Amino acid sequence: MIAARHRKDKLRSGLRAPLASLLAAVLTAGCASFDGLAPKAVQTDASGLAASHSLADVRLSPAAWPSSAWWQRFGDPQLDALIAEALAGNPGIGSARARIDKAVGLAASSGAALAPQASAGADVTRQRYSSNGIFPPPIAGSWYTQTQLAVSFSYELDLWGRNRAAYDAALGQVRAAEVDAYAVRLLLSASVARAYAQLGRSFEQLDLARSTLVQRQAILDLIRQRVSAGLDSDVELKQAEVSIPAARQRVAQLEEEIALGRNLLAALLGQGPDRGLAIARPHMQEQSIALPSALPADLLGRRPDVVAQRWRVESARRDIEAAKGQFYPNVNLTALIGVQSIPFSKLLTRGSEIPSFGPALQLPLFDGGRLRGNLAAKDADYDLAIEQYNQTLIDALREVVDQLASLRSVDAQRIELDRAVTTARQAYELALARYRAGIGSYLQVLATEAPLLEQQSLQANLRAQELELSINLIRALGGGFEDAGVS
Repeated sequence: MIAARHRKDKLRSGLRAPLASLLAAVLTAGCASFDGLAPKAVQTDASGLAASHSLADVRLSPAAWPSSAWWQRFGDPQLDALIAEALAGNPGIGSARARIDKAVGLAASSGAALAPQASAGADVTRQRYSSNGIFPPPIAGSWYTQTQLAVSFSYELDLWGRNRAAYDAALGQVRAAEVDAYAVRLLLSASVARAYAQLGRSFEQLDLARSTLVQRQAILDLIRQRVSAGLDSDVELKQAEVSIPAARQRVAQLEEEIALGRNLLAALLGQGPDRGLAIARPHMQEQSIALPSALPADLLGRRPDVVAQRWRVESARRDIEAAKGQFYPNVNLTALIGVQSIPFSKLLTRGSEIPSFGPALQLPLFDGGRLRGNLAAKDADYDLAIEQYNQTLIDALREVVDQLASLRSVDAQRIELDRAVTTARQAYELALARYRAGIGSYLQVLATEAPLLEQQSLQANLRAQELELSINLIRALGGGFEDAGVS
């Protein structure tokens, strides 16, 4: 009884000194300083970005944010199927998943520091002990096998929150990677929709070119009849004949555009060029888009690139906390349970136990400025993340306003272009009628045909441009993304 009490008292006295030393070291660590080191960048307040005049006369609606399947608003089932195929098969989607998996793995590795650690080991050493060493005979001068079996445990007391901050920083990178993956999906779906709209424009231009070729061929037949009747000369005939190859060249050029457009769509789908051969003519319907109210503040949670950058800012902030934690003592609780013996035959016998336990302390004294340099770098990373966030937010608002300005221009251009096409068509039909009646020249027909073809081409381009601008506006508004993350 007395012996047991004596062992307990001895154990307490053995622990008292290390704990006292630990406390003294913790107090002494207060001398480590990171005074004068702090981030410099200031995060932009979205509500302070003035845009009311740029958004004047725009139809606003609280429910006007795009849906996640925004492409369905164009009413083309083939487009819906193509985007679904692209989101399933494009390599960029797989790359985004891989980046998420990497971030998750790094976060798991960082989070391991918050949990107890254990390891097991076995050592077998065959050794001759010196005759003049610390061991007496019969060990001295003889060969023996030293064997040790042990299980060690350790747990770091995260007193200053350093490990927790590092883990939170890694989680921020995971969330940024997840939001980046949505941004990749949005970029891909918008790219497919834009390529599809351009393919539709090429088909419309091809219709115009083929119609022009048919019309010019009919005029050539008429001129041949008039030349045979002595009403026209070979000059008019040659002029008409020259116009046919030019029309055919335009048809061939547009057929090439269609082939290239199909190849582009096939590549966006993650498929070979043969996949593009099955893509039929697009039939996208133009749709007016209302602008959501509460811009630009709501862009903070609607634009995936802005949200991802906010997570990177949060991650950088937590990295600073982790770097500051390195200025303080690192306290570990360690324990070891095992057996050790010389020779091997006594390894598992009574008395071979080698238990140990106690706290372990590490604190920086002289590091040549390493800790301050590391913290300064983390502060700079935070400044960089803030400035990138500010720029991303400014660019996001600019993109929205840019698309609105272009859509306003398209509306104004359409009115004038419709008038120009009507006037050009009337002039061409009048010149053609006068030529057929024998009271006009073929030069008049050619002179009125060129403006009509140009205006009709511009009209087709304008329709495609409006579709592209609508797609760009949807992407600028976040494409249906909604974040409930960082506050």
